[in-house]
Amino acid sequence: MTTPSSPGLPVTLPLAIPAYWTPEQAQAVIELLDDLRDRICAHYQLQLIDLYREQHGFDDTEPPDTQDDQHTDDDQPF
Repeated sequence: MTTPSSPGLPVTLPLAIPAYWTPEQAQAVIELLDDLRDRICAHYQLQLIDLYREQHGFDDTEPPDTQDDQHTDDDQPF
C-alpha cells in the first residue's frame, strides 16, 4: 500500500462510533454494512476467492486433506 502523495493527508482515518445510538440506529448501520458486504462479494466473488487462496496458501492441485475423512457420523456425541 502506498502513502498519499500530498504530505498533509493522513495515512489512516479514525473511525469513531457514537456511544449514544439507539438500538434501531445500530441495527440500521449493521444492515447497511451487511448489504455493502453482500454487494461487494457479488461483484468481486471470483477475485476474492482467488485472493483468499493466494493469501492462505491453497492450491487447487493439492489433494484434499484426508484427516477430515477419518471422522464419520459415528463419531458424533449425539
